[in-house]
Order: sequence, then C-alpha cells, then structure tokens
Amino acid sequence: MICLGIESTAHTFGVGIMDDDGNVLANVKDSYTTEKGGIIPTKAADHHAEKCGEVVQKALDAAKLTMKDVDLISYSMSPGIGHTLRIGAFAARVLALKHGKPLIGINHCIAHLSIGEALTGAKDPVLLYASGANTQIIAYEGGKYRIFGETLDIGVGNFLDSVAREMGYGFPGGPKIYELSLKKKRFIELPYSVKGMDVSFGGLLTNIKQKIDSGKFSNEDLAYSTQETVFAMLLEVSERAMAHCDKKELLLGGGVACNIRLQEMAKKMCEDRKAKCFILENQFNVDNGAMIAWQGILEYKAGKRMKINESIIDPYQRTDEVNVDWK
Repeated sequence: MICLGIESTAHTFGVGIMDDDGNVLANVKDSYTTEKGGIIPTKAADHHAEKCGEVVQKALDAAKLTMKDVDLISYSMSPGIGHTLRIGAFAARVLALKHGKPLIGINHCIAHLSIGEALTGAKDPVLLYASGANTQIIAYEGGKYRIFGETLDIGVGNFLDSVAREMGYGFPGGPKIYELSLKKKRFIELPYSVKGMDVSFGGLLTNIKQKIDSGKFSNEDLAYSTQETVFAMLLEVSERAMAHCDKKELLLGGGVACNIRLQEMAKKMCEDRKAKCFILENQFNVDNGAMIAWQGILEYKAGKRMKINESIIDPYQRTDEVNVDWK
C-alpha cells in the first residue's frame, strides 16, 4: 500500500509518500516565513493555496510515481490553524475525488509519535512533543495516548518565536535563538514555572520582554538562559512521566526537537536514568507529510474509513480524544 499524506497544520505545506513497509518514498515541503514578526494565518493559508499543487507534484516526482500508483490519501485533520488546515483538507478532497482514492483525516500530534516509533525503533516511549503551538508529554496507557503534562498557555515553539520577535527577528525565531545562545557569556536567572506535571511560559515571556526593554542584558545571554530554563522545565516533567509510567524510552518530536541543545539535555537525562533517547532526523521532527502518510496507513489498515462529506477539520481536537484502534 502507498499513501500520500498532506500536512498543513501551520506554516508548512508538506506532502509525504510512504509505503506500508515503513519506507519514506518522498517528503517534500514548502514553508511560510517572514523577515519580521510572526505567522499571519491568512497569509500562511494563501501560501499553502499557492504552493499545494507544486508540492504534490514534486513529491510524486521524487517518489517516481503518479497518482495511479497511490492507494490512499491522508491529511492533517487536527489540531492546527483553521485557515491552513482547510487548504490541506481541500487539496486532499480534490485528489481523492479526481483520482478515486480513499481518504482519511488524522491527528497531527499522534502522527509525530507514530513516525518516531516507525523510524527509530522505539517500542513504547514517552513522547516529548515540543512544537510551535503544541507542548505535551504523551504516552500510550490504557488503550489511548494520554497527555501526562502540557503547557498551560502557549507552546514552547511559539514562546521561542515570541522571544525572537521581541529581539527584532522574523519567523521562525527558534533557530535564531539557538544561534544567539552559542555566543553567550553568562547565565541569567529566569522564572522557572513547573506546576505539577504542567509548564507555563507566559510569565517567563513577560519577564524576558522586560529584560530586553531594559537594555541591561545582551540578546546572546538571554537566548542562552531562555533555552537552559525552558528545556530544563520540559525534561523535568518528561522524566517524571517516564517514572510514573515506568517507561525506559524518551522520544523527541516536533520542530523544537531539532534544537541541538534540547537533544543534548535529553540524552543526558536518559543516560542518568539508564533509559534510551530516540531522536529523528530534522525533516521528520518538523511538520512533514511523511508522518501524515504513515499515520494514514496505520489507521486504514486498522479499518478506518471516511466519506468525503466526513472529511472535516477540527482545529482543537486533543491527543487524548482520539480512539486508538491500530495498536
């Protein structure tokens, strides 16, 4: 079976093609960026509408396939930005109707975990899902993917983008924060907000804004201190979830998982716990079509079917609301 997956939850329009043996045949994307400021949903949607046909064709070309070779189409149904989700869902419907292919909508967050298991060999991990809008600690327990900890306000990726924006940089800002952190000279103490199994970034962002406005601290020192603080918060709750669930594997997922410093800290924590740390290639950490294609295969083979008039989007669907019948 060959599935073409369409990802459009936020700034990236991605198309991936996978077979049911777990081979990635293509993984192509085009992302909306800015020189200054953050993501503008309507403009991101315009970007996706403009690029969707081109990205689909590039993916087919990369896989050396045509639509006749594709058996299934899947798309990111939830969660995400409504404006951009609609473009991906529309593109998937058009392809399904035009070429007579079955269609499946899937949960983007769970797709991150599934592609991680497929490509790393992780068996039963705790997923530290760190992306723009989403920050969750997820594990499979009791027949569902449960959320054992999450952000109480904004996602860690959006938080890092906001810090970069306050410093005058464009979107995405996370990579710039990492670059600045490498030039640091000192650690600046910042608020550390872990509340039980959850984290909060709002107060920390306000504190950093005040420090930037004061002119007393360099961007380099603030970037370094920001990373050290928020990544320690994330790994504290991840380690606690591993202990609670008695799991010996940690999987990183989401765009922020590309950050080398977060990877270093995660490896060290797992080493201390005598656990395994699994990290994907960056192309599979960021939003990508391959993970949507793989999740589509898993759910279709488990019996899921969807009519065209059922191919909705759900920008607010939570990870623990999905019935897991493919494991």
